[in-house]
Amino acid sequence: MTDRTEHDLMDLMQVPGLSGHEDRVRRAIAARLEEMGLATRTERLGNLVTTFEGPGPSVMVFTHMDQLGFIVRRIEDNGFIRLVRLGGVPERALLAREVLICAAQGCDILGVIANKSHHATEPDEKSRVLATSELYVDAGFTSREDAEAAGVRIGAPVVYAPRAFELGPDRICGTSVDDRAGCAVLLEVARALKDRSGGPTVYLAFTVQEEFNLRGAQPVAQSLQPDMAIQIDLMLASDTPEMGARGDMVLGGGPGMSLYSFHGCGTLNGVIPHPAIVDLIERAADAAGIPLQRSAQVGILTDLSYVQLVGQGVACVDLEFPMRYSHLAREVCDLRDLVTLADLLVPAPARIDADFLLNRDEYT
Repeated sequence: MTDRTEHDLMDLMQVPGLSGHEDRVRRAIAARLEEMGLATRTERLGNLVTTFEGPGPSVMVFTHMDQLGFIVRRIEDNGFIRLVRLGGVPERALLAREVLICAAQGCDILGVIANKSHHATEPDEKSRVLATSELYVDAGFTSREDAEAAGVRIGAPVVYAPRAFELGPDRICGTSVDDRAGCAVLLEVARALKDRSGGPTVYLAFTVQEEFNLRGAQPVAQSLQPDMAIQIDLMLASDTPEMGARGDMVLGGGPGMSLYSFHGCGTLNGVIPHPAIVDLIERAADAAGIPLQRSAQVGILTDLSYVQLVGQGVACVDLEFPMRYSHLAREVCDLRDLVTLADLLVPAPARIDADFLLNRDEYT
């Protein structure tokens, strides 16, 4: 399973899929599901769903396909390209970064976010972080006409130039680990569920526009009306020097479960998981001998914040894999955590039957 998960992850990390432009990623995932003999459907916004029918309460297990990046906002007369951010792109890590412009006619164009030559940088400039509005991309064009002839348009999606490589024996480094790793996990779950002989209705959903204000998962949850939902996403690893005070999450320590998340700004949203699902996950992990890390974080927000509000309320929990360097062009995860997360996601829903109770008083 480790080799297969790595293969899926490495392949999907090479496919650009900015929020609102996930179609190539969706088609790559749909092709893998169809190779398994599974039927899929694509919703109007681009969410991809495959369904395993069964009795009793239903559960939606989902992860997002999209990645953060940029949108072309202006093409200068000299051919340089100006960008606007889409999602939580850290401006302090952008200078001299390679990017991929997904131009018209299916053309992908490499460029570099320009950085002022070191020899011309004044002392007071050396430590200043430039806003995205001050940056420009050099893609080798000498005029606006050259750029437009190559297919560059205002509104074109731009992502970090895709890269994926092994980092030691068990770890993967590269672009869009968030959340192509979750997609690889969900593909492994699909392989296991296609041969199951029982269990509840399980919807596996690959969603869109998570990095653009968490827009994609809510419509699919409104359509499916699940009783429960499990979101698959990253959790902040706290095993590097600058992160030690934030928790006890370590790469290679197994999957994690979020017991509290709160964004702390903007939407002021978050998730406190339903005790029935917390109990379900903990019992499934114990029975399978899978170590389960626990997370409580401020500054984190996932699609689950809105899925939990669908209908009369959906009983929710975030299950996660530890990841370092979130939203940078080089993120890092551990394959062992992805494999054990998939191992957990198969037996956990199998414990849900027609008598499964979502009454909070049974668990608190």
